[in-house]
Amino acid sequence: MSGTATLPSSAGTGEARGKREQNKATNRQAILAAAREVFSELGYGATTVRDIIRRTGLAAGTFYNYYRSKEEVFEALLDDMAARVRPRLTEARERAGSFEAYVSDCFRVFFAFCCEDRHDFDMLRSNADHVRVRMDTRETEMIVAEIHADLARAAEEGRLEGIDVDFLTAAMVGVGREMAEQLVLREAPDVEAAAAFATRFVLGGVAALTTAKG
Repeated sequence: MSGTATLPSSAGTGEARGKREQNKATNRQAILAAAREVFSELGYGATTVRDIIRRTGLAAGTFYNYYRSKEEVFEALLDDMAARVRPRLTEARERAGSFEAYVSDCFRVFFAFCCEDRHDFDMLRSNADHVRVRMDTRETEMIVAEIHADLARAAEEGRLEGIDVDFLTAAMVGVGREMAEQLVLREAPDVEAAAAFATRFVLGGVAALTTAKG
């Protein structure tokens, strides 16, 4: 009998690791999907961790392997939404041929995203007040930083002469968030009308500020 131990192959170890990672991803998505439904039905204030766990069918211990509270789950949902809309905003920003198109396309893409997915739409609609104070996730902050970088570049190129880029970024983000909140509360949200209103509002403000500086 040989005294040499048989070590697991690297292929087998890698396969097992891959399955574990897949299982983690599946569980995490199950928790987020269940939480989205529960938050939509009960609202953030009335929802408990137990409500979410019951909807997933997972053990309580499994839930706490991923999230410590309903607050963390809610933030994860907002971060997930931001991660999904971010590539669309990037595409819209990159294809815009003018500042007006840039502003219009960004608002249109964002408003359409908020309204198109029924599960996201219902959650936003049922939790509008809480969403307002929790829009500080990592992905959301990255979106804001990218918009700021775009506006700073436009200012350097002379297209936003005399405009405070920090204020303009805050204004655009604020208009988008507040109007999206109102939009999802409507029975028949009109994305095009909302985007047109927001665009005219921002461009009108920029024009007025530029004229005042001149």
